[in-house]
Amino acid sequence: MQLQAYLFFDGRCDEAINFYKRALGAEVVMLMRFKDTPPSAPQMHSPEMADRVMHARLRIGDATVFVSDGRCGGKPKFDGFSLSITAPTTAEAERLFAALGEGGQVIMPMGQTFFSPRFGMVADRFGVPWQVIAEK
Repeated sequence: MQLQAYLFFDGRCDEAINFYKRALGAEVVMLMRFKDTPPSAPQMHSPEMADRVMHARLRIGDATVFVSDGRCGGKPKFDGFSLSITAPTTAEAERLFAALGEGGQVIMPMGQTFFSPRFGMVADRFGVPWQVIAEK
């Protein structure tokens, strides 16, 4: 069994993909735009959504994250969860935290904790909450 997070960016998915490629080294494994749906499928979009991302699969380290523009209904809301990323070193944890925080908001600055030499929480520029932890 596998469990993947599925994030909806309400029209900013291409921007998010490029951000995660730079910040996390994400690899686009698959990407389908709304215009790529076969003519026989029910049309789930308006003409202005044709070039938006219907579904994409990103590989980030050993994890898979699904992303989409969704219904493009407005500002995305990422409440009630946090993505957690574990770095092998404190230096890498600091780098990831800084990269994810570019244009975002620090929730808890990076620091030493009883469970990790470096841990911090940040919401990226899209509002996605992240916990960054260095292995002990």
